[in-house]
Amino acid sequence: MAELLTKFPRRRTVLLASLLAVGMTATACSAPGEDRSSTQKSDAAVKTELGTDPITLEMYAETGFPLAKALADEFSKQHSNVKFNIREDQFTVIVENAPRVMASDNSPDIIRLPTMVDLVKDDLLKNLDPYFTAYGWDKFPASQLMQLRVGENTRGTGSLYGMGLGYSVTGVFYNKKLAGQIGMTQPPATVAEFEELLAKAKTGGVQPIMQFNKNTAGINFPHQALQNQFGDPTQVADWIFQKPGATFDTPAALKATQTIQKWAQAGYFTKDANALDYAGMVGEFQKGNGLFMFNGDWESANLDKSMPGNVGFFLFPTESPGGKHVAMSAPNTFGVSAKAKNPDAAAYFLNWVHTNAKAREISVTVGGSSPGGPSDLPVPSAAPNTVLAETLKASQQLGAENGAVDFTANATGGIFAAAITPEMQKLIAGQQTPEGYVKAVQAEYQKELSR
Repeated sequence: MAELLTKFPRRRTVLLASLLAVGMTATACSAPGEDRSSTQKSDAAVKTELGTDPITLEMYAETGFPLAKALADEFSKQHSNVKFNIREDQFTVIVENAPRVMASDNSPDIIRLPTMVDLVKDDLLKNLDPYFTAYGWDKFPASQLMQLRVGENTRGTGSLYGMGLGYSVTGVFYNKKLAGQIGMTQPPATVAEFEELLAKAKTGGVQPIMQFNKNTAGINFPHQALQNQFGDPTQVADWIFQKPGATFDTPAALKATQTIQKWAQAGYFTKDANALDYAGMVGEFQKGNGLFMFNGDWESANLDKSMPGNVGFFLFPTESPGGKHVAMSAPNTFGVSAKAKNPDAAAYFLNWVHTNAKAREISVTVGGSSPGGPSDLPVPSAAPNTVLAETLKASQQLGAENGAVDFTANATGGIFAAAITPEMQKLIAGQQTPEGYVKAVQAEYQKELSR
């Protein structure tokens, strides 16, 4: 909706005070590899020293993802004057609640962001540019923070409004034992080879894909994986970032939807996919009831514990041999509420997450994701022969191929709940056509942008 700010009246849910102005002077950076969270000096407008006064940080996080709490616990262990009060909800609930919660007098200090553009437009998110300058976040790779910027005309540029608690990559987990049963000796190199494996699994009595589609459209994972390969991924990114003229109704999206329909009709998804939620999917995969599972690296540590030595991971293959990989990859985005009672402490925590050695280790071992942060800080290593080691390697490969694309579910505040999820459920149930699907998603997108 960002590109239409000058064309349509701004839809307000609340009138709030203006965000902090930009213009801080940078502080000196520490030596490479040093924990920079405790070396910053106070700035004229923002405080980068935590102090010793008792603080309670209110956090609103996503149920089922233990990284936020693990980081909060470690932070309190290192800084005994800081406690966290953590509220957790499912992602779909956060989508609905975030604007209201952030507009209230009890707004959280730190919140898992389901989307950014509308929250920025309604002045509900704090502009982090002053902290960017004060903490020296310009030492982070620019591409790492690009998805967290919102400008006047588009997302992906402009001021910084969020930070990542881990920087995730998605791909395909596979059961090694079942792979051996159907003769899979290495990950597929092309989409065609992947489809051959699906057919072999089905013929051999193995469930090809274990994928959830209840509450939120988990089948959007394979859909976007295909969409990224069937066309120019820049077009997908432009649509997500709301660039003028971008559309979802493209030949690549249509071909991806036709492929998903074909897979559903062939029985590559479970018959009850629309009744299977995320936890159910992971549970079934852990029981050995599926060859493949489209998911993100946040499940790596969990799978290493529940299925030691029996899980592999690969980036979704390219359409043509030797092509560059493209994958949904995004930060586990958190922001600071514009009405936060402790914004400086919240920003201190977000900086600590990226720069403290123990915090970075937790991001890898608990979150299963790259910790991000300054490029001169090492990424903690994972134990050899683990799926965590494979996902970290895949993340590095994706970075080298410059193939990261945000999730289409993040295009607008309501697109996932209002269009992608219900229309994908209809498609899987045989109640929607591929042509109808892409047009329905684009229609909802245009509807939201015109508000």
